[in-house]
Amino acid sequence: MLSAADDYPIHQIAEPVRYAGTSDRNFYDRYYFNLHASSGELFMVMGMGQYPNLAVQDAFCLLRRGTEHRVVRASRELGDRMDTTVGPFRIEVLEPLHRLRFVLEPNEWGLAADLIWEGAIPAFEEPRHHIRLHGRVLFDTMRLAQTGRWSGILHVDGEDIPVTPDRWKGTRDRSWGVRPVGEPEPAGIRADQPLFFNLWNYAPMQFDDHSILYIVQEWADGQRVMDEAVRVWADPAREPEWLGRPEHELSIRPGTREVDSAVISFPQAPGGAFDVRVTHLLEAHIGIGTGYGFDADWRHGMWQGPLVVQGVSLDVEADRDRFFGIVDCVARFESSTGEVGYGLHEYLFLGPHEKYGFTSFMDVP
Repeated sequence: MLSAADDYPIHQIAEPVRYAGTSDRNFYDRYYFNLHASSGELFMVMGMGQYPNLAVQDAFCLLRRGTEHRVVRASRELGDRMDTTVGPFRIEVLEPLHRLRFVLEPNEWGLAADLIWEGAIPAFEEPRHHIRLHGRVLFDTMRLAQTGRWSGILHVDGEDIPVTPDRWKGTRDRSWGVRPVGEPEPAGIRADQPLFFNLWNYAPMQFDDHSILYIVQEWADGQRVMDEAVRVWADPAREPEWLGRPEHELSIRPGTREVDSAVISFPQAPGGAFDVRVTHLLEAHIGIGTGYGFDADWRHGMWQGPLVVQGVSLDVEADRDRFFGIVDCVARFESSTGEVGYGLHEYLFLGPHEKYGFTSFMDVP
């Protein structure tokens, strides 16, 4: 199983790079990107992952425009881990931690792209994410995060949309480690317990000369699995500034688990407390059709065959009953200190959460 990566001095164990340091089936290594025009006109979310112990590599591109939810997705057998192509998808690392290229070749589903990502801040190492339940490690992951700008071209149904860095922005992450992937496993003793967590809330906010990276993960009673709030400056000579324990007030749309808006607070920030008001511009249910969710036919790392390429097209109004789970939103961020920025507001409510009035797996208040 020698591959191109084996000619680089990057080995961590006494095996070819193709083999992970653990035989856990859930080991993964993924790219995530999103793209928006600092507005609600469209939102695109893209990803690619490798699952070495499942011998699968897959990719997706999700376009939300108007009420349309369109996904192009592909999966193949994993071979050389340096080969970041899956059917019409390709990711190229042009300048590590700074410039990458995302390509979706023209296909029968009318969505294609050739885009260059350039980081607006230095790539930032987020806290290690570790959850053990009844002895089993469910999560043990690392992730880097970065805000940035896009340039290139986006093709939608024959329309060429120029993408220029003056207004086309986004966020990306690279994560790797162990988390549930592939075909569902027997739940066993964990059947009556939440598989992941009850609240996940994540917001990388991009302002003119800095970005704020915010994470909160909580169990039902509000106890935190992890949290972080840090200001990362565009100038790499300036050290990141930790903002203390963050707090959240999420405005829930009546009769749903969907968030309309939010206020994220930083009461312990150096130099004085401040708030950021979050206004959603356009949302994308990234768990539907992409592999992030509970679709029986397509999950990250699920074996689909030597090569499969598919398209999914839904309407968020006509198919409303299908849309639940994790949500990514293009958002406007207005700080009480006067700055205005744009970025991602991501959230998931799964199971009870006392603060927001949820009492069972999928009830609504």
